[in-house]
Amino acid sequence: MQNSIGIFDSGIGGVTVLREILKVLPKENYIYYSDSINNPYGDKSDKEIIEICDEIVQNLMNKGCKAIVIACNTASAKAVQFLRNKYYTIPIIAIEPAYKMVYDHNYNDSTLVLATKGTIESEKFNLLYQKYNNYKTYLCPCVGLADIIEEGNQEKLEKYLKSNIGIYAGKVHNVVLGCTHYPLVQQEIKRVLGNVKFFNGASRLAIHLKEILEMQNLINQESEYGKITFIDTSNQQYRKQKRFYQFLKEEIKNEK
Repeated sequence: MQNSIGIFDSGIGGVTVLREILKVLPKENYIYYSDSINNPYGDKSDKEIIEICDEIVQNLMNKGCKAIVIACNTASAKAVQFLRNKYYTIPIIAIEPAYKMVYDHNYNDSTLVLATKGTIESEKFNLLYQKYNNYKTYLCPCVGLADIIEEGNQEKLEKYLKSNIGIYAGKVHNVVLGCTHYPLVQQEIKRVLGNVKFFNGASRLAIHLKEILEMQNLINQESEYGKITFIDTSNQQYRKQKRFYQFLKEEIKNEK
């Protein structure tokens, strides 16, 4: 689809980013690239992640994308600098864990950062963490959680959350959702942790993307509503697409 915004993630989790983007840029056309065949990115080396992301960006540019959104915290942490250096003619906007939002809005309360192992160990996140550390923060690498969310097995999800984050119940007030999959199970996380305040970077990314497109005169004014094209790299295109649009419609319904 020509003149589109390309969005990619290691699966359907980036739908949480697209939902926020649609609130501020409803007239744009989108190509959502779900790289399920390589999921999860968090257990791959930096070199592997860069090579995977490079191929995806080339693919999206070949489809006529005017801007790229990295809707994966691990890919953002590991590959964004390489991609921006190589593809300097196109805006590349990257999600990042919303740890600074805690600093800005709720600094004095205890915080739990939920993210992939790759994100938590990344240099990019650690620079952010050291800069805004409130010294009341727990870092929890949620190995395998994104896979379970992709799978959609509710029983397995609930068991995982109780086993891995149940120890923080009553201890934390802020929860940073450092993977774009995690907002999809925000209510399940809340049932385990109690009445916590959630932070994720999708809304800020959406606003930043709009500002960049406006600065470069790339805003689409030709239609009332744009189109969304979904691509999945695995052999489960139909199942993934069905869940993707289900999550998207649920958010639109809630907003209305």
